[in-house]
Formats: sequence, structure tokens, C-alpha cells
Amino acid sequence: MAANRPDRQMRRRIAQMEALRALRADQARRRRRDNLAGGIALAAAVVAGFVLQLAVFGTNPTAEQLRTAEEGLQVPGASAAASPGNSAAIPSVDLARDKTFTGTLATNEGNIRVSLDGAKAPQAVAVFTTLAGEGFFTGKTCHRLTTAAAMGVLQCGSADGTGAGDPDYQWGPVENNPADGSYPAGTIAVARGQSTSSNGTQFFITWKDSTITQETGGYTIMGRVTGGMDVLRKIAEGGVKESGSRDGAPKIPVSIKSFTLTESTG
Repeated sequence: MAANRPDRQMRRRIAQMEALRALRADQARRRRRDNLAGGIALAAAVVAGFVLQLAVFGTNPTAEQLRTAEEGLQVPGASAAASPGNSAAIPSVDLARDKTFTGTLATNEGNIRVSLDGAKAPQAVAVFTTLAGEGFFTGKTCHRLTTAAAMGVLQCGSADGTGAGDPDYQWGPVENNPADGSYPAGTIAVARGQSTSSNGTQFFITWKDSTITQETGGYTIMGRVTGGMDVLRKIAEGGVKESGSRDGAPKIPVSIKSFTLTESTG
């Protein structure tokens, strides 16, 4: 029996070593799993931050863009998702190609004279002259006013007055967008959603010289104001309805009485 004691001790020693080896292997697996989970979490955080940056700026923000973000400002847009040319009602560009249209946006606060340039933005001008001719804008509101330091716009044409876009009336792409993001006072441009093919029935007018980030594709400039800038400035001076905000419903309610456009012959 005594002769067997070293063998038993050896077997216990081997068993202890195997148990220790198994424990260390298990600990290593746990560390790898924990590191992987931590890496995934970190990657997710990095991706989320990158997506957020893309959603707001598209690239590293400038100082002015940071100030705009801090003000809670969003660029002109409609909320519906994009679908390029998803409606048979989208008019042909040939209706406006190389043509100029002039007319009046009549509001409860006064008349604004406009000129739309079909040479630079034929699809946009075809859309808006057709909508105006059908009486679409009559009774619609200008639901949004922006009074930020770098951007001042009055936005109109939402189908339901809330700023939501019509998912059944979407078109694109963006035309005649300024590379430098400059939208001088009196610019008439098309509002859209996140995609450059999510133009709809909404438009905005800059009541002062404005700079709007172009990283996400910019906005179609389709025309300019030729008279009535005083009407726009009066609305802007009234401010935003929500106290302390620079972006929201205008304190002075604005409704469209009519929008008339005719082709200019000379």
C-alpha cells in the first residue's frame, strides 16, 4: 500500500495542474469575450457618433455649424422619407425648360413678387408652376420661420400645415445648388427631406443673406424675390412663436391667399 502513495500523489498533482490549466483557459476565454463585447460597444458608440455627425453636418463642422447646432436649428426640410419620382403627377421638365415665370405670392401680410428660372432649375420650376396653376397653394400656410445668426428663412407649402412632406409626391434630384452654401436674401429654394430626391411641395424664401451647409446635397434654387422684401422682413421681425426659439412657427401667422405664375415673354 505504501508503494502506491507516490502514484496517488502524482495523480493528484496532475489533476491539480489540469484543473489549473482549465481555469486559466476559462479565464482567457472570458477575457476575450469581455474584450470583444467592449470592442463592439466602443465600435457602436463610434458609429453612432459618426452617424450623428453625418446627420447634422456630413463632415467635420465649422464653428458656424456648431453654433447652429447649439441653437437647435435644422436646415430647411420636410419630414417624409424620400422616393425619387414616385408620383405620376410629377410634371415634365419640358414645361419649364429654358423658360422664365413671373408672378405673385399673395399672403395675408402682403404681396411678394417672384421670378422663377426654368433654365437653371427646370424640374423645380415645372413642379411649382404646375402646383400654382392647380391652386394647390391657396389656403396653405408658411409654417416655419428661422431667425438664426447665419440663416433666415420663411418656409411654406406643407400640405397639412405641420411641416410634414407628402410621401406620395416626391421628386429629385437637387438642381442649381450653390457649392459655397450661399443663399442671398430673396432666394426662393425647394425644401426637402434627408434625400436629394425628397423634394416635394414645400419651398423657402430667405429674408436675409443666409449660409446653409451643403454637405448633404444642398437645396434647389429655383428663383428670386423681385418685390415685397419688406413683407418678409416684417414677418421675420415678429419672431418665432415659441419664446426664446429661433426656429419654429412664426409669431405672425402667415397664410397664402394665392400663388400666380405666368410665363414671361421678354
